[in-house]
Amino acid sequence: MTKPYLLLLFGLILGGCKTAQKAAVPALEWTERNEPLSVIRHGIPAYGKTDVLYKQNGKETYRVTLGEPAVVSVADKVEEWGFFQFPTIAGTANGAILAKWHMAKDAMESYGNTLSPSSISTDGGKTWKQNPKSWEETGADEGLLLPNGDRLKILTPKPLKESELAMPQSLGSMTRRKYEHKFFKLSEMPASRQGVFLARRKKGETAWQEEHATLDDPQALRYSLRGMVPVVWWGDMKVAADGAVVACIYPGFHIREDGSVDIKGGVFFYRSTDSGKSWKILSRIPYQPDTKIDTNGVNKYWFTEPAFEILADGTYLSVIRSHDIYSGPMYASRSTDQGKTWTKPNVITPNGVLPRLLQLANGVTVVSAGRPGVQLRFSNDGKGEKWTNGFEMMSFGQSDSEPYIENDRGRTEPVSCGYTGLLATGPDKFLVIYSDFMHKNAQGQTRKAIKVREVTVSPL
Repeated sequence: MTKPYLLLLFGLILGGCKTAQKAAVPALEWTERNEPLSVIRHGIPAYGKTDVLYKQNGKETYRVTLGEPAVVSVADKVEEWGFFQFPTIAGTANGAILAKWHMAKDAMESYGNTLSPSSISTDGGKTWKQNPKSWEETGADEGLLLPNGDRLKILTPKPLKESELAMPQSLGSMTRRKYEHKFFKLSEMPASRQGVFLARRKKGETAWQEEHATLDDPQALRYSLRGMVPVVWWGDMKVAADGAVVACIYPGFHIREDGSVDIKGGVFFYRSTDSGKSWKILSRIPYQPDTKIDTNGVNKYWFTEPAFEILADGTYLSVIRSHDIYSGPMYASRSTDQGKTWTKPNVITPNGVLPRLLQLANGVTVVSAGRPGVQLRFSNDGKGEKWTNGFEMMSFGQSDSEPYIENDRGRTEPVSCGYTGLLATGPDKFLVIYSDFMHKNAQGQTRKAIKVREVTVSPL
């Protein structure tokens, strides 16, 4: 029998948690904390297999079970930033699950590098082995499934040298990380730097075909950097209620109505009514920090890395990173008129890069993000307005014992890149993929690893 003083000690360690017994399975009972959005705090400790009974306002509202982390792959040597991180997860038509990760510098010069290692699981993500085929040959169900059965995904071509292009006159510039971004009107750019680069896999086929779609946005800007001109059009695509495709895209720079250049980039939404062959501007969420919560907001660069989901009631939800290397807050904005107008973004978490959104069939919406650490949060209000405290996937912040990476990106927490991926596996289940920079291999050496966990979340 557990002694009373041990129970007391356990409760103190968990800081507001206590153990509970339910159906003979030990569960962690967590009472929701009212957390300041300007301060990063450790949330619910869920580093290993964990069962959590989550309570809001004294009422049990969620049962969340996080499985033991499964190792997808481990680096065989010490890797620098950009390598063995930024993971992706996808299913296949035959029920297998695929994972891949970035193996190049996190820099513009790596754009267009599609050679990424991958692993495959045939038991629902419990065990993994090296994929004997390329990602494309294994038939990953990636990109957006269109109403006509095609799949569509965004491509990023290699940047071209500015000196070898007939460039228009620059309309403005900004300096970021010691490098100058020069801005140009999209409609005046050389043909190879206009439009959108996509790949389509037609229904019933296995090969992807590259496409160069048109982009109708008279106020849009593109940029050059370090003497190169990239085409960056990243984000989520969703099928709207009328069958059109809506894309939530970053980075977004444009000319304001008064003719000035908005160098504080925002999130742009585009709409296609021909299955992605052409796109028109739908709306924008300009950078507008909440300086009461994010007191350094005026000094940050932009809104970036938005997640986008169309909720069951038709609400458009976007969760957005505010640019800061280490601890920028995440904002949320909503639209109730199919993306034409958006609410003023409000802070929902004190940190997070590249948030991912997933709406489960049971009505729960999941958001994952990290840096520092990796967190999961849940919402069951149908609007994405009320979120749980963070479920901590990894420990972080032990600055006295963990080294920090110091470079032109600032001071970076090393436990994970913070980028994640989500894959629904049932009405109340999903897999989350993430990087773990502090993994110990069989020899006890610290090496980067890619890991996956199964999560079950049930509203009560």
